[in-house]
Amino acid sequence: MDIKITLTTILRDGFILVFNQDKLDVVKTAEALIAAGIGNMEVTCRIRKPLEKLERLRKELPDFCAGAASLIDFDAILHTYNRTHADPLPTVRQVVDAGASYIVSAANLSDETFRSFHGRLPVIPGCGTTTEILDQFSKGANLCKVFPAKELGGPAFVKAIDPAIHKMISLVPTGGTNAANIGEYIDAGVLVVGGSFSMIEKPVLNKIIEEQDYKLLADQLRRTKDLIDAKRAEKWPQLNFADADLETISRVTSRNFNI
Repeated sequence: MDIKITLTTILRDGFILVFNQDKLDVVKTAEALIAAGIGNMEVTCRIRKPLEKLERLRKELPDFCAGAASLIDFDAILHTYNRTHADPLPTVRQVVDAGASYIVSAANLSDETFRSFHGRLPVIPGCGTTTEILDQFSKGANLCKVFPAKELGGPAFVKAIDPAIHKMISLVPTGGTNAANIGEYIDAGVLVVGGSFSMIEKPVLNKIIEEQDYKLLADQLRRTKDLIDAKRAEKWPQLNFADADLETISRVTSRNFNI
């Protein structure tokens, strides 16, 4: 899938769901997202058989932007983990070969990953400091994930560091995001928010899982999408994210996406 199409989809969506729930079907979850008006999702490599899930998504929903997340981009650590675990962590190249439309990590990504994949698909490294954000962006990151966002200081952290990056780099806060703080993140300049199923109230999520109720899941996801759309419309009233192209989003928001 073309890098500009994938990145435009993520920016139009304004939300990246972290698929970290083995008890839900990955394709049916993606279909629930589509029903909610969202065209992307990251499959975390912390679940079982992530490569198989990515391959299923690519085969059954070829136009859906399925990313791969929780990647360990350091060979020595990957080797150490895989020696002692029956379900090995895949490499960046393996998830790309399995059909990942974009790649995400909780940590910085290696120079080798940028050399191999910059310009081919969106690269979203995890960052926790201004220096890491600037370093990873200078190597080719398209967006920078702020993780764990809540522990780093939440919206206040993003608002505080944004002037230091000259309000140029688009940050994706992930970890502790919810309906109560999404508006604050967007007010701080965030275009895309990351979040997991923990954003759904626990009794509702339990019902979704126990009954495999993907219509209810779609309804919950639509609430998040509607909230993000409303808050972004307040922040950038002159921008219609639903049909804006990458260049227009960049021009109006002053964010650079390294394309």
